[in-house]
Amino acid sequence: MAEKFKIQGGETLKGEVSIGGAKNAVLKLLAATILVKGKTKIYNVPRLTDVDIMLNVLSDLGASYIYDKEEKSVEVDASNITSITAKYELVSKMRASFIILGALMSRCKEAIVALPGGCAIGERRVDFHIKGLEALGAKIKIENGYVHAKASKLTGTDIYLDIPSVGATENLMLAAILADGATRIQNAAQEPEIVDLANFLNTIGADVTGAGTSEILINGVKPSDLHSAEYTTIPDRIEAGTFMAAVVATKGKAILKNVYPAHLTFFNDKLIKMGANIKLVEPTTIEVSCRNRLTSINFVTQPYPGFPTDLQAIAMTLLTTANGVGIITESLYENRFMQVPDLRRMGADIHQDRNHAIIKGVKNLTGATVAASDLRAGAALVIAGLMANGETIVEKLHHIDRGYEEFEYKLQKLGAKIYRYDDNEGAEFNQIKAPEKGVINESRI
Repeated sequence: MAEKFKIQGGETLKGEVSIGGAKNAVLKLLAATILVKGKTKIYNVPRLTDVDIMLNVLSDLGASYIYDKEEKSVEVDASNITSITAKYELVSKMRASFIILGALMSRCKEAIVALPGGCAIGERRVDFHIKGLEALGAKIKIENGYVHAKASKLTGTDIYLDIPSVGATENLMLAAILADGATRIQNAAQEPEIVDLANFLNTIGADVTGAGTSEILINGVKPSDLHSAEYTTIPDRIEAGTFMAAVVATKGKAILKNVYPAHLTFFNDKLIKMGANIKLVEPTTIEVSCRNRLTSINFVTQPYPGFPTDLQAIAMTLLTTANGVGIITESLYENRFMQVPDLRRMGADIHQDRNHAIIKGVKNLTGATVAASDLRAGAALVIAGLMANGETIVEKLHHIDRGYEEFEYKLQKLGAKIYRYDDNEGAEFNQIKAPEKGVINESRI
């Protein structure tokens, strides 16, 4: 099926919506469940294709799971891990599944994990993961597109990351949980998802301190110290930022529930400088509104707590119709301006020079047929469609489905005229796909 979004722009978003669990947190929590020789239950799990892929990775390793749609929970039973190989067919679909490397090394002292997407190590910085594991005592070979890591035992040590890589920090945290002695990760990533992983690990019996700072200390524990537990994932700060931007873009007013405002401090500050109003209603509830045309700003993407690269494309969309000229510098990823050609198709005035984008605000965008090139670029194009005059068609929805649960339903709840349809049949519909493997509680779906 060639699924697409049809969007009729010009509607002001208003109402109330609840933000789901953090994709970038829950994927790592699911990987960490294989440390426990028993059952672990995680709540606030969004139904996303990326989550389905990670569940299939766990299933392929021998774990079983039950997904409960009503509770939005997943119970994983990792009592029996029967394989140490994370296959290319799964890892290639989602880079985050590479995090299974550290978990398998902790549990089995051996892992065979496909390089994500078959990319060269230096380009995607998987070398930081490899060097850290080697420092812990692993012997590593890379052949036929797989990382084969093995160790008779892992021993705690000091590890300094050249850059605060989120993936490397998480992989090394997982690998160090059952190592002999203490491991200190310096220049560690500080994202809220790192803190959530550390909190989960401590809940199952690990000893992790310092998460959320540049130095994380992991005191190794024994396998018998780890135990079953229940845990609730943090809200998704990127989904929250996306809906905030959608409301602001349409000059609307809405209540967003299940939000941790402290995780969006830098983004909130930029929205306010552009002309948005953000009010804290309750500790996890905010009111977002905007009545006037926005004012252009400049920003540089940075590791947390700086401006999130995952919200860069969405912020660019806001700048396309703001007063003045805004400059965005993307400091983290080389190819993070994939949305620019499609925004230009909709009438945006954007000049790109390597990792800089200069956006001159135009009066309005106009509807066009565009295609999501990646997850966040896709969300940015949806917001552009909500802002634009006329009809916008957004293609390649599989990118968007990776990270936004029931995206069109939540937007419809706020008054957006957005529909998912099958181009082959011409019928408008909305649906959530079920995982291909595992045990599903059908009565709850």
